[in-house]
Amino acid sequence: MKPIFSRGPSLQIRLILAVLVALGVIIADSRLGTFSQIRTYMDTAVSPFYFISHGPRELRDSVSQTRAARDQLELENRALRQELLLKNSDLLMLGQYKQENARLRELLGSPLRQDEQKMVTQVISTVNDPYSDQVVIDKGSVNGVYEGQPVISDKGVVGQVVAVAKLTSRVLLICDATHALPIQVLRNDIRVIAAGNGCTDDHPLEHLRANTDIRVRDVLVTSGLGGRFPEGYPVAVVSSVKLDTQRAYTVIQARPTAGLQRLRYLLLLWGADRNGANPLTPEAGHREAEAARRRR
Repeated sequence: MKPIFSRGPSLQIRLILAVLVALGVIIADSRLGTFSQIRTYMDTAVSPFYFISHGPRELRDSVSQTRAARDQLELENRALRQELLLKNSDLLMLGQYKQENARLRELLGSPLRQDEQKMVTQVISTVNDPYSDQVVIDKGSVNGVYEGQPVISDKGVVGQVVAVAKLTSRVLLICDATHALPIQVLRNDIRVIAAGNGCTDDHPLEHLRANTDIRVRDVLVTSGLGGRFPEGYPVAVVSSVKLDTQRAYTVIQARPTAGLQRLRYLLLLWGADRNGANPLTPEAGHREAEAARRRR
């Protein structure tokens, strides 16, 4: 029985025909450019799909690069902030060191006698006592500090050591109410006693006759009486002179030159006489001043 439909060409024949057609198309296109226009149209039609398929990869790469750049910028920014902070702190410390060096240079050049033994010390604390004006310094017995030792600053006399520990010492300021200091007027050598009246007030100069030749802005220096302080160190400047007509004496106030409320660096002086270990009281000071006047 014959099949209704006849069998088509075999697969081998189909393959051969396809290869021949392809070769013919290639030869025709290469020699005559038959399909170049069609290829151009097809490339134009397909090109948007190239951009669409390539976009996500470019976006991913861009996001990755942006993130990496941002992380790098954050790291650099953090490092720069830290460096700037360190530089600023160095500048602050440099300014402070310059000020401290200037103060130390002034301090080391302050004694009137360059051959005197001296030592720089620093105030580390103030004594919280409403009835006493003292400071604590960072030098003690291991440094050779002794009771009664005079203490000055670059501006003038500060006080006297009253207690010595191994590493620290206490200094009684000249403004303390229990302290008195023999002084003299630099202009005419009149000798008086400067009694402490608290560090917030000026020093009163007591027991002065109405005709005493002391003027405003007169410089008062140590007189050397009693051997406690060397002679010639500035103590105060006369701030006011008033005449008490009822009591027939002069009321004089003097302002300390040392800036006793802003002490930091001080100088310890070693004198030849260490016998004056105890601070001079106002009563003892008046006795010494009276004896000095009699001798004159």
